[in-house]
Amino acid sequence: MKYIHIIKFLLTHDLTFLKECWKAEITNGKKITFYRILKSYIKTRDPRKIYLFWWRLANQMYLHGNSNQKRVAKRIQKKLVIKFGIEIMLGSKIGKNLKLGHPYCITINENVTIGENLIIHQNVTIGCSHEPMHIIIGDNVCIGANSLIIGGEITIGNNVKIGAMSFVNKDVPDNCTVYTQKTNTIIQNN
Repeated sequence: MKYIHIIKFLLTHDLTFLKECWKAEITNGKKITFYRILKSYIKTRDPRKIYLFWWRLANQMYLHGNSNQKRVAKRIQKKLVIKFGIEIMLGSKIGKNLKLGHPYCITINENVTIGENLIIHQNVTIGCSHEPMHIIIGDNVCIGANSLIIGGEITIGNNVKIGAMSFVNKDVPDNCTVYTQKTNTIIQNN
Protein backbone atom coordinates (compact mmCIF):
# COMPACT_ATOMS: atom_id res chain seq x y z
CA MET A 1 0.00 0.00 0.00
CA LYS A 2 2.92 2.33 0.76
CA TYR A 3 4.25 2.07 -2.77
CA ILE A 4 0.87 2.93 -4.30
CA HIS A 5 0.88 6.27 -2.47
CA ILE A 6 4.50 6.92 -3.51
CA ILE A 7 3.76 6.16 -7.18
CA LYS A 8 0.60 8.28 -7.08
CA PHE A 9 2.59 11.17 -5.61
CA LEU A 10 5.32 10.84 -8.26
CA LEU A 11 2.74 10.82 -11.06
CA THR A 12 0.55 13.68 -9.86
CA HIS A 13 2.91 16.33 -8.42
CA ASP A 14 5.48 18.77 -9.75
CA LEU A 15 8.81 17.00 -9.26
CA THR A 16 11.13 19.75 -10.52
CA PHE A 17 12.87 20.39 -7.18
CA LEU A 18 13.02 16.68 -6.31
CA LYS A 19 14.63 15.88 -9.69
CA GLU A 20 17.18 18.69 -9.24
CA CYS A 21 18.12 17.31 -5.81
CA TRP A 22 18.37 13.74 -7.06
CA LYS A 23 20.45 14.92 -10.03
CA ALA A 24 22.95 16.66 -7.73
CA GLU A 25 22.97 14.10 -4.92
CA ILE A 26 22.22 10.70 -6.45
CA THR A 27 23.35 10.68 -10.10
CA ASN A 28 26.29 13.12 -9.71
CA GLY A 29 24.94 15.68 -12.15
CA LYS A 30 23.82 13.28 -14.89
CA LYS A 31 20.39 13.50 -16.47
CA ILE A 32 17.61 12.01 -14.33
CA THR A 33 16.07 8.83 -15.68
CA PHE A 34 14.36 6.03 -13.81
CA TYR A 35 17.07 3.62 -14.97
CA ARG A 36 19.93 5.90 -13.83
CA ILE A 37 18.40 6.47 -10.38
CA LEU A 38 17.79 2.74 -9.94
CA LYS A 39 21.30 1.89 -11.15
CA SER A 40 22.90 4.50 -8.89
CA TYR A 41 20.78 3.38 -5.94
CA ILE A 42 21.49 -0.35 -6.34
CA LYS A 43 25.06 -0.26 -7.61
CA THR A 44 26.73 2.04 -5.11
CA ARG A 45 25.04 0.95 -1.89
CA ASP A 46 26.40 4.21 -0.49
CA PRO A 47 24.39 4.92 2.69
CA ARG A 48 24.53 8.67 2.01
CA LYS A 49 22.84 8.29 -1.38
CA ILE A 50 20.28 5.83 -0.08
CA TYR A 51 19.41 8.12 2.83
CA LEU A 52 19.17 11.23 0.66
CA PHE A 53 17.04 9.45 -1.96
CA TRP A 54 14.42 8.37 0.57
CA TRP A 55 14.55 11.51 2.73
CA ARG A 56 14.09 13.83 -0.27
CA LEU A 57 11.11 11.78 -1.44
CA ALA A 58 9.55 11.64 2.05
CA ASN A 59 10.09 15.37 2.64
CA GLN A 60 8.44 16.32 -0.66
CA MET A 61 5.53 13.99 0.10
CA TYR A 62 5.22 15.55 3.57
CA LEU A 63 5.31 19.12 2.24
CA HIS A 64 3.08 18.69 -0.84
CA GLY A 65 1.15 15.43 -0.50
CA ASN A 66 -2.32 14.55 0.73
CA SER A 67 -2.98 13.07 4.18
CA ASN A 68 -2.25 9.47 3.09
CA GLN A 69 1.01 10.53 1.45
CA LYS A 70 2.02 12.48 4.57
CA ARG A 71 1.36 9.38 6.67
CA VAL A 72 3.56 7.30 4.34
CA ALA A 73 6.26 10.00 4.52
CA LYS A 74 6.25 9.79 8.33
CA ARG A 75 6.64 6.00 8.17
CA ILE A 76 9.57 6.37 5.76
CA GLN A 77 11.14 8.91 8.14
CA LYS A 78 10.82 6.55 11.13
CA LYS A 79 12.56 3.76 9.19
CA LEU A 80 15.33 6.13 8.11
CA VAL A 81 15.97 7.20 11.72
CA ILE A 82 16.18 3.58 12.85
CA LYS A 83 18.42 2.46 9.98
CA PHE A 84 20.79 5.43 9.70
CA GLY A 85 20.59 7.28 13.03
CA ILE A 86 19.97 10.55 11.20
CA GLU A 87 16.95 12.68 12.04
CA ILE A 88 16.42 15.43 9.54
CA MET A 89 12.85 16.27 10.42
CA LEU A 90 10.21 16.39 7.73
CA GLY A 91 9.27 19.94 6.86
CA SER A 92 12.79 21.34 6.99
CA LYS A 93 13.73 23.21 3.84
CA ILE A 94 17.13 22.16 2.53
CA GLY A 95 18.52 23.24 -0.84
CA LYS A 96 20.02 20.85 -3.35
CA ASN A 97 23.45 19.23 -3.20
CA LEU A 98 23.39 18.30 0.49
CA LYS A 99 26.54 16.35 1.38
CA LEU A 100 26.74 14.16 4.45
CA GLY A 101 30.44 13.71 5.27
CA HIS A 102 29.89 10.86 7.71
CA PRO A 103 26.15 10.21 7.85
CA TYR A 104 25.68 9.35 11.51
CA CYS A 105 23.95 11.08 14.45
CA ILE A 106 22.82 14.19 12.57
CA THR A 107 19.76 16.04 13.87
CA ILE A 108 18.09 18.93 12.04
CA ASN A 109 14.89 20.52 13.36
CA GLU A 110 11.91 21.22 11.12
CA ASN A 111 12.15 25.02 11.63
CA VAL A 112 15.35 25.25 9.62
CA THR A 113 15.93 26.72 6.18
CA ILE A 114 19.22 25.75 4.55
CA GLY A 115 20.65 26.90 1.22
CA GLU A 116 22.47 24.89 -1.40
CA ASN A 117 25.78 23.00 -1.11
CA LEU A 118 25.70 22.25 2.62
CA ILE A 119 28.42 19.91 3.86
CA ILE A 120 27.60 18.45 7.25
CA HIS A 121 29.66 15.99 9.28
CA GLN A 122 28.74 13.52 12.02
CA ASN A 123 27.17 14.35 15.41
CA VAL A 124 25.80 17.74 14.37
CA THR A 125 22.63 19.20 15.88
CA ILE A 126 20.85 22.16 14.29
CA GLY A 127 17.95 23.53 16.32
CA CYS A 128 16.12 22.08 19.28
CA SER A 129 12.50 21.10 19.70
CA HIS A 130 11.67 22.74 23.03
CA GLU A 131 11.97 26.39 22.05
CA PRO A 132 10.41 28.39 19.21
CA MET A 133 13.05 29.39 16.72
CA HIS A 134 13.93 29.59 13.07
CA ILE A 135 17.47 29.02 11.88
CA ILE A 136 18.50 30.16 8.41
CA ILE A 137 21.73 28.83 6.93
CA GLY A 138 23.03 30.24 3.64
CA ASP A 139 24.68 28.63 0.63
CA ASN A 140 28.10 26.91 0.59
CA VAL A 141 28.29 26.24 4.33
CA CYS A 142 30.46 23.53 5.89
CA ILE A 143 29.65 22.32 9.41
CA GLY A 144 32.34 20.33 11.24
CA ALA A 145 31.84 17.26 13.39
CA ASN A 146 30.24 17.51 16.85
CA SER A 147 28.95 21.05 16.28
CA LEU A 148 25.81 22.50 17.82
CA ILE A 149 23.70 25.31 16.36
CA ILE A 150 20.84 26.26 18.67
CA GLY A 151 19.04 29.37 19.83
CA GLY A 152 16.20 31.63 18.83
CA GLU A 153 16.40 33.39 15.50
CA ILE A 154 19.83 32.67 14.01
CA THR A 155 21.09 33.51 10.54
CA ILE A 156 24.30 32.00 9.22
CA GLY A 157 25.52 33.66 6.03
CA ASN A 158 26.90 32.29 2.78
CA ASN A 159 30.37 30.74 2.45
CA VAL A 160 30.72 30.03 6.19
CA LYS A 161 32.86 27.31 7.73
CA ILE A 162 31.97 26.12 11.20
CA GLY A 163 34.80 24.25 12.87
CA ALA A 164 34.52 20.92 14.63
CA MET A 165 33.12 20.95 18.17
CA SER A 166 31.73 24.48 17.79
CA PHE A 167 28.78 25.99 19.61
CA VAL A 168 26.90 28.61 17.60
CA ASN A 169 24.06 30.57 19.21
CA LYS A 170 24.22 33.93 17.40
CA ASP A 171 24.27 35.27 13.85
CA VAL A 172 27.30 34.66 11.63
CA PRO A 173 27.95 37.02 8.68
CA ASP A 174 28.95 35.92 5.18
CA ASN A 175 32.46 34.65 4.36
CA CYS A 176 33.50 33.74 7.92
CA THR A 177 35.08 30.87 9.76
CA VAL A 178 33.64 30.10 13.19
CA TYR A 179 35.09 27.88 15.88
CA THR A 180 34.84 27.58 19.63
CA GLN A 181 38.20 27.98 21.31
CA LYS A 182 38.95 25.31 23.84
CA THR A 183 41.96 24.62 26.01
CA ASN A 184 43.15 21.25 27.23
CA THR A 185 43.92 20.77 30.89
CA ILE A 186 46.31 17.97 31.72
CA ILE A 187 46.66 16.87 35.33
CA GLN A 188 49.51 14.53 36.19
CA ASN A 189 48.45 11.68 38.44
CA ASN A 190 51.05 10.57 41.01
